[in-house]
Amino acid sequence: MLGQLVSLAGAAMVLFAYGGHQMGRLPRESLLYLSLNLVGAAVLTIFAVRARQAGLAVMEGAWALISLAALLRLRSARSSSRSS
Repeated sequence: MLGQLVSLAGAAMVLFAYGGHQMGRLPRESLLYLSLNLVGAAVLTIFAVRARQAGLAVMEGAWALISLAALLRLRSARSSSRSS
């Protein structure tokens, strides 16, 4: 039961980020958008691996890694702009 709630929360995070972006309320470069995608996709990746769902694990894992890379780029850009 708890696992279902956690996986639903992960899905809700990804969908909230996607919906917010589609409605023009969450820019794709925003910390909130990228964080929701990273955490939601990571949660879903864990559940997909545990359920032995290879396709879903690859998709969600890639989604999480892409979000992480974007977050690191954002952090680097913010760091560079502060030192200028």
